[in-house]
Amino acid sequence: MAFQLVWLSKGKPTTLTFKGKEFRSGISKNQVDYLEVTKNGIIGDDVQNHEFHGGSERVICVYPYEHYSFWENMYQTPLTQAAFGENLTLTGMKETDIHIGDIIEIGDIILQVSQGRFPCSTINKYTNINTLLNKIVEHGYTGYFFRVLQEGKIESNSKINIIEKHHQKISVANVHHTYFHNKKDMKQIEEILSLEELSLEWKERFEKLYLQQTKK
Repeated sequence: MAFQLVWLSKGKPTTLTFKGKEFRSGISKNQVDYLEVTKNGIIGDDVQNHEFHGGSERVICVYPYEHYSFWENMYQTPLTQAAFGENLTLTGMKETDIHIGDIIEIGDIILQVSQGRFPCSTINKYTNINTLLNKIVEHGYTGYFFRVLQEGKIESNSKINIIEKHHQKISVANVHHTYFHNKKDMKQIEEILSLEELSLEWKERFEKLYLQQTKK
């Protein structure tokens, strides 16, 4: 499938309600015509919990549009635009297609894949689907993050080009599968840890996993 931007979205933390209880989150995004992107974030976009979201290695959150129909068919319910809290919803770049370290040009900015998304329970509250988080982990339909190598603007009609595929060709899906479903594959863990382009957060996760396995 060709690369194509479907939605550009941004937003700041708001108060949401789930089962009569209020919570604060930046997951709710509004569709926009363009995004102004710096190395530290998207102008006009923010997160609630900076420990687990945002930062220079998680500037742009991406979610493949192809997954929307999968979830809608599974749960027999329509999903809203940017239902997963992503900034870019696009086609042709699923987790199986994209590798850690790949360099992508969108509009006049240059981006690099830094990590897969580590899903949290907020997605259940926002979509009002209690089992969605578990199913995301099961299927690996997490989305992923870009760091910014060159700042600029993304517009709704911007073209997407893959400038460079990382030579190790370790996909976002592969990293997710190893961490959640194949924890004993030491060879794969070591290969993932050798990725210089992998975000610090995920390196720390895999270092802990490596130590756990070597102690057994």
